Amino acid sequence: MSILFAVLFYAATIVLVAGLGLKVAQYVRVPAPLKIPTTPAPLTQGGAAFRVAREVVIFESLFKSNKWLWAMAVMFHFGLVLVLIRHVRYFIEPVPMVITLMQPFGIYGGLLMIIGLFMLLGRRLVLPRIRYITGPSDLLMLVLLIGIGCSGALMVNFVHTDIIGVKAFFLGLMTFNWQKLPADPLLYVHLALVAALMLVFPFSKLLHVPGIFFSPTRNQVDDARERRHLAPWAAKYEANKTMP
Repeated sequence: MSILFAVLFYAATIVLVAGLGLKVAQYVRVPAPLKIPTTPAPLTQGGAAFRVAREVVIFESLFKSNKWLWAMAVMFHFGLVLVLIRHVRYFIEPVPMVITLMQPFGIYGGLLMIIGLFMLLGRRLVLPRIRYITGPSDLLMLVLLIGIGCSGALMVNFVHTDIIGVKAFFLGLMTFNWQKLPADPLLYVHLALVAALMLVFPFSKLLHVPGIFFSPTRNQVDDARERRHLAPWAAKYEANKTMP
């Protein structure tokens, strides 16, 4: 099982990094031929950057449009951030003091994340207008994340595993010095679900994570009256058209 999970996580890491890199490169290349910032919009580049930062940190537009959904999203995302910070200890040695101090908050963050995910799943199943536009992939992502959260919470609170062995395994993966993974069925389930998430991430709707930075409705400056906006490909076409 140690060899199987080592190969699985190497493959999942390659797919995640390469897939995200290719997708971000595609986002960079796709032209934005129109000025379409959602108004009222910033008038400067600094203001546009600050607007994107507000979207990333506090989900500003979601708060204005649907406060119940905003609350669910904040519970999930904030809890996820705390969980990820808690998990940093498995990949570095020595562990910084700030990560050590964050460990209890990571436990509470995991519970907050699970509650938020169940609320988001219930919203998709209960509300008719949301259920109508919900596809299998939407439910799959939520169920996958719930499975990861619940299996992790069970290991933390009820069925404890050998965390020293888990850390040795992942540090060994990073240095190509493979170590034995603790023989724990629940740990196997948790790690398999995490690897599955890594494998599907670059091909799923979870790409809104990097995609928010490339949203023209958020990152564009509202200067359509002051400056004519031309996508690079359109500028080349216009230049060639005017040549004698």
